[in-house]
Order: sequence, then C-alpha cells, then structure tokens
Amino acid sequence: MRTTMAQQNSTTDDITEVAAQDDHVRMIFGILEGEQEADLLLRNLHIVDVHTESVYPGSLLVHGERIIALDPDESIVRYRESFDGEGLYAIPGLIDAHLHFESQLAHPAAFGEAIVPSGTTTVFGETLDFASAAGEEAIDAARALFADHEKLPYRLYAFAPGKKTSPEVTEAMLAMDPVIGLGELAHLSYMTGNADDFRKSALGRANAGFVNCHWGVTSLSDMLLNYMPAIGVDNNHDVWNEDDIEKSIRYGLNTQIKFGVGSPEVIRTMLRAIVKRRWPAENFQLCADNISVDRVLRQGHIDWVISLAVEMGMPPIQAIKMGTLYTARSFHKDRDLGSLSPGRFADIVLTDSLSKINPRYVFKGGKLVAKDRRLLEPVGIDYSVLAKQPRPGLGDLRAEQLELTPIEVSDDGTRAKVLLFDVYGRGHLKFAQEVWVPVRDGVVVPEYDGVRLNRISVVQRYADGQRHIVNALFTGVSLDRGAVSTFWPAPAAYFVVVGSDSTEMRENLRHLDGLVGGCVVTEDAQVKAVLPLDFYGVMADMDLAELVEATRSIDDALAKLGNHNEGEPVVNKLLTLFISLDRFGFMK
Repeated sequence: MRTTMAQQNSTTDDITEVAAQDDHVRMIFGILEGEQEADLLLRNLHIVDVHTESVYPGSLLVHGERIIALDPDESIVRYRESFDGEGLYAIPGLIDAHLHFESQLAHPAAFGEAIVPSGTTTVFGETLDFASAAGEEAIDAARALFADHEKLPYRLYAFAPGKKTSPEVTEAMLAMDPVIGLGELAHLSYMTGNADDFRKSALGRANAGFVNCHWGVTSLSDMLLNYMPAIGVDNNHDVWNEDDIEKSIRYGLNTQIKFGVGSPEVIRTMLRAIVKRRWPAENFQLCADNISVDRVLRQGHIDWVISLAVEMGMPPIQAIKMGTLYTARSFHKDRDLGSLSPGRFADIVLTDSLSKINPRYVFKGGKLVAKDRRLLEPVGIDYSVLAKQPRPGLGDLRAEQLELTPIEVSDDGTRAKVLLFDVYGRGHLKFAQEVWVPVRDGVVVPEYDGVRLNRISVVQRYADGQRHIVNALFTGVSLDRGAVSTFWPAPAAYFVVVGSDSTEMRENLRHLDGLVGGCVVTEDAQVKAVLPLDFYGVMADMDLAELVEATRSIDDALAKLGNHNEGEPVVNKLLTLFISLDRFGFMK
C-alpha cells in the first residue's frame, strides 16, 4: 500500500510531538526529584483552593508558565528565582467571561494596562462591532487586531461575529488564533429563519467552538428559549433581573452576570437575587460586557464585582469561583485556568483580603506583570496599521432637520406627543417612550414631568436618497448650552448629538464628521473637547493614559456646560445608545 505525502507528514508530526512530550514529562520528573531547576518558587502564601473551598499556608512551584507543584519539598527542589508572598492570599487569575473590545474604545494593549493591575489575567472577547465597522477589510483588520496577542499581559480568547457581518467574515475569523467560537447571535432574526444566521450557527457548530447568546431571555418566545440551547448555545450574558436569571439557568445556559452596562444598581439587583434564591454559584460567571477603562481605573474590574458579591452576602470563595473556576469550566478551559493546581497556568493574584479583593501582585504565567495596581512594563504592540482616514458625509445637513417635531398634537393644541430616549433604558427601563409634552405659542417645549430635557438627534452619516434622522427628547445628559456628539459605524454609520439648539447641534456634527469617528463637545460652534477614534471609528490609537485623558476632557468640558455626570464617562454612555437604537429599529 502506497503512503501519501500527507500521511508521511502527519506521521512525522506525530513522532515530533511525542518526542517533545517525552522531553517534557522527563523534565517535570527531574525538577520534582531535584535534578533540574524550576523557574520560580512562590513561598509564604495562603493558597485559596477553589476545589475544596479552603485556604491553607503553602508555596507554589512554577516552570514553563505553569504550576508544577503545591508545597514542594524545598530541601530537594531547585529553582532559579523565589518570591516572598508576604503571607498574602493567593487566588487564581481573574477571568472576564464576556466583553467587547471596541466598547471600551481601547485597543487590546491599552485595555490590558487597565484590567491586569485589577487582577484580570484572561479575557473572552467579542469583536463583532470592530469587524462590522471594518466592512470589506474585516478579515485583515481582525488579523491585525490579534497580531502578537501572546505579548499581551493577559490571555485572550476571542469569538468570530455571530451577527453584523457576512458568513464569509465569520468563517475566516473562526480559523484565526485566538478565536475559539461563535460570538453573539442575533436571535430575533430566527423568528423569520434568516439564512445568514443559520449559516453562522452551522459554522460555529462545525468548528467545534462555543456559541454565545444575547438578548434578555424573558423577551424570548418559548420556541427561541428552547431553540437557542438546542443548537448548541453555551452561555447567555444578557440577564437583567431575577426572572431573566431563573430562566437562563433553567434552560441550561452558563449565565454571565454583567456589570459594565446600564445603571450601577443592575449588578446589585442580580447579585441580591442569586443570594436570596440560593442558586448555586456554579451556574454563574462574571463579565463586564461593555465597560470604560476610566471606570476600571476608578472602581476595578472583576475584582470589584467579586467584592460586591461578598457585600451582597455571598461567601468569599464562592464569589471568587464565579470569576475564576466557573468561568474557566464554562469554556472547557479548567485544565488550564481557574485554579491553583498543578498543570494550570501560573496566573496568580496575591491579595490581602478575600472579602474585598485588593490585587497587590499579579502574575501571568509565573511572570510578575503588575504590582499595587500598576502594570510593570508597557505593552509594545503597534496597532497603527488599523488607523483610517476620515470620510465625511454630512455636507448637506441643515439645522431644521434636527428640529423636534410632534408625532401627534392634542386637540386643544396645548400638548404634543414626542419620543423620549433614556440613556439607561436597556434592561430595567424602557429605552424609547412616546410621551406628552407642553406646547407654548405653537412651539414644542422640551419638558417632561416638569423637568427640562435636552434634545437628541440620531443622524445617518451617509444618506442614500433622503437622510434618515430621528429627533427626540433625551434623559441622561443635561446641558445648559453647547452640544455633544458621538459616532458609531456598525451595523450602519450613524451619529447621535445632544443639545438644545439645532444650529449648535448641526455645527457640532460637522466637526465630528471631519473625523473617522469619536466624540466632540462644542460651545458656540467651537470645539471644547474631542476624542478621536481612528481605528475604523471604534477604537483610539492611544495608550491608556492618553485615552483616559481624552475621555475625562469630554466630561470636564460638559461639566462646564452644566452636565453633572456619575458612573461611566459620557462618551461611553452615549455609545451604548447605538445598541438599543439598532435593536429597537431606530437606525436603517
């Protein structure tokens, strides 16, 4: 029987792999016998064992990025370096189960500067808006985004777009490293049996990867609640309340509790429900979804929500497991991540408390990468190839197109029905409402329930025939004068601008239209602050310090115009609007 060249190559590869593994197992044996040197011994620790939910004093031996021994015999083992853990608690590196890179406006290296000092050493990241924004360049853009990801101070596992791009883009990205599965599905399209969604789901299943779910489960029909897990959906991050959580876990979904979107009270509501209902913590993982780097620096990342879970009444190690072992297990990565056991990556956080996580030291693969909430070395990855040139589209926009016009006027002419958008409208309040407001001297007064509100205009950037514009009232940003605008290119290129004067709003938009994307604050048509997003209009070509300075300059400028902001920076708040604007049909 003749042997093909492919068979010969396969056999050669198998022999090479076996030989490499033979060297490896002999090396580990030799280290533990004291015949060879390990890389690192971390001693004087209080080790948190997430498997038995106990704490014990001990040490960890590390070699080749992985833990190879618990409490090794120090009279025998040899090592190149040692580290005194100062009696601190050693917990596994924290894991974010679901986030969108483009939503925090930072490229992967800049994002790492923010999250790693908070103890996060692994991220499962979505790229759907980035790929959608890149359009025909999506495949090359994704390769550039993932380039040198091994140099990041955290581990990156990514997902190919489950929506907003073509199946061809999804298929190409599924073949890339570090992509492990299919990202968020647009489930609502299954009501009509969208062929592209079926194709993407099939690609995800054929790739033996994971499939991510999206949409508050209480909004789904009984058919879809069964259909999604039946086709292989593994997890669901879109829960907002107790009913959502109960349905999500009942239908067998790994349920990701998110804290980066919407009102800060939402995360407390969900954690209280878990504690009150005594649902096993093994059902849950922790994720940011969308979060600004500014908020991470001020508040923390996964470390903060673990501490909050303890505050809500959850036992500390159970809370830690939601941000470590249970997340790793949900992605079948618990042989590599999520616990401090032999064979796992030496991703380790040393904290002085378990009830309030305070990362004093952070290790990735046995290398100290952060100390006292500061990254020790800058990440030298150049993403500038992703920068694009502006492509303006608002040259013919007129101020009168931004005027607030009634949907309906009362018979006596004293009231008008208009749209009202809420910046925190997703999940726990209605995003868009039709409300009655006063009319005085034939003019609509932007006032609801006695509160003066700003106006908002949602403006299509590139008109195809008649330009699509939606004008409404807005709660969430309150300006005495001036205007602020943001842009988002995916799945369609749209601006939002907030203000009270149509001419000011138009001039503000013209300034932003001269950029690839970003956020602009104006007063009397003069730019007061600007945040450019040069990477396809969704990411900044900046390091962490530059990005934080730019986002804070937006808030500082708006404060001088009368806005009082709490929580996320205004630019991040406004950018989350595009999710709902798309979801509820306010963009073409």
